[in-house]
Amino acid sequence: MSLAALKPIIRKHSEIGIFLVAVFLVLFFVATSEGRWNNAYNISTILQVTATLGLMTLGVALVIGTGEIDISVGSTFGMAALIYLFLAVRVDPAMAAFAAVAAGAAIGAFNGLLVTRTGTPSLIVTLGSLMIFRGLAIALTSGFAFSVPYKDRGALSYFILGGDNLFRIGTFPGVNTGFLWLIAGLVILSIALKLMPFGNHLLAAGGSAASAHSRGVRVDRVKLRAFIICGVLAGLAGVLEAGKLGSADGSMGRMMELQATASCVLGGCLLAGGRISLVGALMGTFVLSSIQSYLVVRAIPPQWFIVLLGLIVVLAALGDRKLRQWALKR
Repeated sequence: MSLAALKPIIRKHSEIGIFLVAVFLVLFFVATSEGRWNNAYNISTILQVTATLGLMTLGVALVIGTGEIDISVGSTFGMAALIYLFLAVRVDPAMAAFAAVAAGAAIGAFNGLLVTRTGTPSLIVTLGSLMIFRGLAIALTSGFAFSVPYKDRGALSYFILGGDNLFRIGTFPGVNTGFLWLIAGLVILSIALKLMPFGNHLLAAGGSAASAHSRGVRVDRVKLRAFIICGVLAGLAGVLEAGKLGSADGSMGRMMELQATASCVLGGCLLAGGRISLVGALMGTFVLSSIQSYLVVRAIPPQWFIVLLGLIVVLAALGDRKLRQWALKR
């Protein structure tokens, strides 16, 4: 296949670039880690991290599709984890999870209403939310962690909500149940974007809000729904992470908003709105989780991950722009 023949494919599928990056990185990690990266336990861990961060990333991708941004998801994630753990020892874990996800939806609605009703830039609104709910989480925990004793985590609800692994085969420790929630979320949102009016309205609102409004799209309602769904997914991710770890403190979810946004950029989502790829965003999540894991197995200080994260975002944005410009040339 000639390079010219690839142009229509690249124009239609913005996530191709991140798939190529993922393949290259996996080959590099396998070749240079002396078997420490590509072992069963580490792959299982990468998938578990990808599951929780991936759910958050799906929500951020929807908001980005409308031309807005939500950087409060890290604190939403942390608040949901704390609410879940606080209630899980007092009521049924399923009810605790419902309350935590509802709190995530409320935070999303708070952000969406402020953005749509006041016209305040979403970056400012969600930055404020990030600080408000992060500070609230730290104040509530007072330097301590909320937790559920291990002996009390045997109920089916804990198992379903990220508390254990499935598909244990031989030396492979299995895949955390949170990964199934990620797959379910991807399928449901893909159907909504591809087969329902919501998808067309969301991308139209991000592409040109004025044009979408003139065609009868209720842009503010679309944006509000995107923020609420984003809050729900961040809350669910927090529940699954808390279910896996069994404990959480006020700093839980710190920096995850940056990782989620970076995953979207890596996956071909246009920050200006109007173009997203859910599969690409999840592949971006996998790439970041893999890089973080590689640094751990190579005993490289974790501070370098933040440096790499910044470099990756800048290079991905530049690379995506160059690739799109080349693909659009006749």
